[in-house]
Amino acid sequence: MLVLLSILPILSIFFFLVILRWSARKGMFFSFIITVLIAYFGWQMGVVSITAASLKGVMTALEVGVIVFGAVLLLNVLKESGAVDTIRASFTSISPDRRVQAIIVAWLFGTFLEGAAGWGAPATIVGPLLIALGFPALAAVMIALMLQSTPVSYGAVGTPILVGVNTSLENQPVVDSYIGANGQAMSSFVFDVGAQVSIFHAIVGLFVPLLMSAMLTKFFGKNRSFREGFAIWPFAIFAGLAFVIPFSLVANFLGPEFPSLLGGLIGMAIVIPLARKGFLMPKNIFDFEPRETWRKSWFSDIATEVKPARNISMIKAWMPYVLVALLLVVTRIEALGVRALVSSWVVSFENILGTGINHSLTPFMIPGVVFIVVALLTGVLHGLDGRGMANAFKVSGKTIIAAMAALIVSVPLVQVFINSGINAGGFDSMPLVLAQGAANVFGDSWPLISPAIGALGAFAAGSNTVSNMMFGLFQFGVADQIGANPLYIVALQAVGGAAGNMICVHNVVAASAAAGLIGKEGTLISRLLIPTTFYLVLAGAVGYVWVNGLGLNIGLFLIIVILAVILSMILRSEKRMETN
Repeated sequence: MLVLLSILPILSIFFFLVILRWSARKGMFFSFIITVLIAYFGWQMGVVSITAASLKGVMTALEVGVIVFGAVLLLNVLKESGAVDTIRASFTSISPDRRVQAIIVAWLFGTFLEGAAGWGAPATIVGPLLIALGFPALAAVMIALMLQSTPVSYGAVGTPILVGVNTSLENQPVVDSYIGANGQAMSSFVFDVGAQVSIFHAIVGLFVPLLMSAMLTKFFGKNRSFREGFAIWPFAIFAGLAFVIPFSLVANFLGPEFPSLLGGLIGMAIVIPLARKGFLMPKNIFDFEPRETWRKSWFSDIATEVKPARNISMIKAWMPYVLVALLLVVTRIEALGVRALVSSWVVSFENILGTGINHSLTPFMIPGVVFIVVALLTGVLHGLDGRGMANAFKVSGKTIIAAMAALIVSVPLVQVFINSGINAGGFDSMPLVLAQGAANVFGDSWPLISPAIGALGAFAAGSNTVSNMMFGLFQFGVADQIGANPLYIVALQAVGGAAGNMICVHNVVAASAAAGLIGKEGTLISRLLIPTTFYLVLAGAVGYVWVNGLGLNIGLFLIIVILAVILSMILRSEKRMETN
């Protein structure tokens, strides 16, 4: 009964947002009420504990709000100064093909930002940037959210591994016994987990640029065809390899801090110069239909056509994003000494309402603060007058007000769900009960399911780090029970937690708000279930083979089927190009 009840909060979100297509503001409000009722009557969670968890959620929502506001403010300052036109030209000069632009901006630039900032911040930058390039807002947000997959396990300079996995496993008897028997220290085991995660991600993430292209042409192309997206497969696979190879090498030799950051940077350094020279560029250019034919739901509330008051040089136009990346990196690498300074001010709320629930935040470590600082510096750098800055703040304020209406109920729901372990009935929290039920059902087939549990945690909590905290020890325990190597199962947890970021309500709401797209969260989640399902099934299949070895098993069967489908789509796209 508890297992059935524990899945209701998740099902209610899908029902309201995906099936009924309600806005996040409305759907998450009713899902929050359902979660509270289940916590109170099913888990015997007291009113005080529910209130404390909700307060923690509100404070977390405010942090997310700062990120969204900062990202939108920076974009609006760039619009007011005319820099957006210059940025648009820098990408369209590489290729007018929208598939190529999406891959370069989201996959390469976006993964670099994920490595530096994490916490959903890259999608809030990439979405508005794609809109500025002329993408429909709905397409821009969909593509931006797809980048929240492969690089996420190493977001914010490795936080999901170094904090998420480590916090979940440290000082646990079953873990200490295992690593002690292998003559390892905890730090060494966490390093190995991070290395293994990169291998699983590299195998699956290789295909993400191809999926980005296919999703773009299927839902926003004139012919509504996946095949048009697969037609760019040489460039898409090349862009995938340009990221995942350095990404995996860095994880295995340097550790979990820099795989996404350096992978994205190296990928851009390889792909962009070659793309400018026409390497693997498609012969048939894909573009959207004229704006006047677009559906109403595709448009953003943010104005995209801005007449520049002046010409901004390429260096000046890109300098704000360079500053964002530099400040994010500098403030997150301990060896540089700046992190100790900016993280010295910590606002803590301990034992909220006497429940044992704690919350703390480091204001200057919130990525949104960096965005705001850079936006103010950009106003000076670009010579923007007071009227232009005031207009940027005004438009950004309207955007964040609309976003907070959804976030203010979405994140408290997550916190009630996570903290439901504080109850009078002595029950485990809802996520643990749900995961334990799944383990009982699947047994030795657990490697197939392990990534989905990670995704469940990310969907509920909005964070790969929190998902790893919630389920890391549980995944280790299941591996121990079924006789599998815990290293592989915990790695699959982290991989699934990264993939779940594509559909987690927290990220969908934040990215939509940053792009001025309110009320379409359900549509986005329903579409993003396609790449999310692909990622989880292929990761699970690879994990199953990794644990059980090559042989005639379900894992190998699924891998063959998936690769056959991809190959079939590529061949069909080639045939169509020949007939055209």
